[in-house]
Amino acid sequence: MQTAILFLVVVGILTLALSGSLGFISDNFNSYLVSAQSWVSSRYLAIQDFLTVPRDVVELRRRTASLEAERARLQAQIVQLQQQVAETDALAALVNFSRSSPESSYTAASVIGRDPSPFLRYIIIDKGSNNGIRQGMPVVTDQGLVGRVDAVISSAARIQLITDTGSAVNVRIEKADREAILVGTVAGDLALDMIPQEIKLEPGDVVLTSGLGGGYPTDLIVGQILTARKQDSDLFQQATVQPVVDFEQLKIVLIITDFRPVDITPLIPAP
Repeated sequence: MQTAILFLVVVGILTLALSGSLGFISDNFNSYLVSAQSWVSSRYLAIQDFLTVPRDVVELRRRTASLEAERARLQAQIVQLQQQVAETDALAALVNFSRSSPESSYTAASVIGRDPSPFLRYIIIDKGSNNGIRQGMPVVTDQGLVGRVDAVISSAARIQLITDTGSAVNVRIEKADREAILVGTVAGDLALDMIPQEIKLEPGDVVLTSGLGGGYPTDLIVGQILTARKQDSDLFQQATVQPVVDFEQLKIVLIITDFRPVDITPLIPAP
């Protein structure tokens, strides 16, 4: 009996299917099936993203940190290479300067320190008595006069800059062909003193070492006159000098090692 009923149901379903009556039901079923699959797929992708995003963030952060470290390393290399290029250019300029003055002997030295006092103008170099450096030796760059050796130890020396208040250099105003005294100031500037009133000074006039007194060789360029101050009540006029050397940017200097300052102390009249 059950077999007969099942047979009749199957035959009925086949008849309906063959007649097309089940198409509507099939379409609705497929639609619901597609919707269900889409819902399951979207939820699966959402769960997958939720589980994998933390790992992706950690990996992204790791890669970012690695790239930042690489960028910092490359920037450090660039700075180092720029410094090497600057030092090479400075050395080349010093070599050219020494070749242009073959009558003197030079020793190159690097600046390794500066006096922290705002009232003193000194630098420290990495050459000392072991390298033949002696007190009183002039110090120059390819641009002009820097100062002279003030104190020496075996492996280093202290240089008094011409801008120091204790510095006094006998100089010559090239255009006027007259001597004067160049002194440093508290502000770190250069001032000309003891200039006769009748001398006409103009901005841009070149100032050179005169060699008088035996402290420096002759004709080392020092700077150019900026301004002049002249008052009828004074015996001498004064002037401000712009140095040719940028003392804040000193990295390498030359010491004139064959120069021996002349000691004129015995010739100075006793007070």
